[in-house]
Amino acid sequence: METKPTFYSTSVGKKVVMAASGFIVFGFVVVHILGNLQLFLGADALNQYAAFLQGLGPVKWTVRVLLALSVLVHMVSATQVTLQSWAARPEKYAVQRFQETTYAARTMRVGGPIIGLFVIYHLMHFTTGHCHPVKDGFVENSEGMLNVYNNVVFGFQDPLASVVYIVTMIFIGLHLYHGLWSMMQSVGLNHKKYNHWRKVFAVLFALFVAGAGISLPVAVLSGWVVPV
Repeated sequence: METKPTFYSTSVGKKVVMAASGFIVFGFVVVHILGNLQLFLGADALNQYAAFLQGLGPVKWTVRVLLALSVLVHMVSATQVTLQSWAARPEKYAVQRFQETTYAARTMRVGGPIIGLFVIYHLMHFTTGHCHPVKDGFVENSEGMLNVYNNVVFGFQDPLASVVYIVTMIFIGLHLYHGLWSMMQSVGLNHKKYNHWRKVFAVLFALFVAGAGISLPVAVLSGWVVPV
């Protein structure tokens, strides 16, 4: 007697799970970028925002756990989809044809691990201080509270750190573009009448996230944003 395949065992099921977990990650990216853009509003705005996040307590850790699980599920399902694809086509084409794909799609499998490594680097830079540490450690204000604004500015004053962020944001933009396009297709938003607008949305979203992320180190390196 044959065992009935489960939803997740199918390629479509894995893609839907990958899309759902990706949606959670994309949502976090938007909130994170919007919060970071408060750097342009000045020290008080960014420090108050950081203090608000620190004051969330259990809620903050719930979000962190949900995000970590979503990233893990996203990586596992993406890997399984890739392996299924390779298994279905054991022999490579004699000539690879890229006319019906994009650079974002071709770098998708490379972009994922790069973004994963960047997350670790980001935490070691601004959370633990192991990468590009400020001479006297993380800066505190006169009340003994962490001065997030100055720490971000000092962090991006290191040209190497800024270059890493700029290059990675380009990969994130490409990953988000193809990921959003594929995600909407996986959940059924696929119709020749609307595919153009699906592509427009994916492009604009990716440009916003990548552009916003790149603007932060550029603003610091150019001297537009300075320590206070």
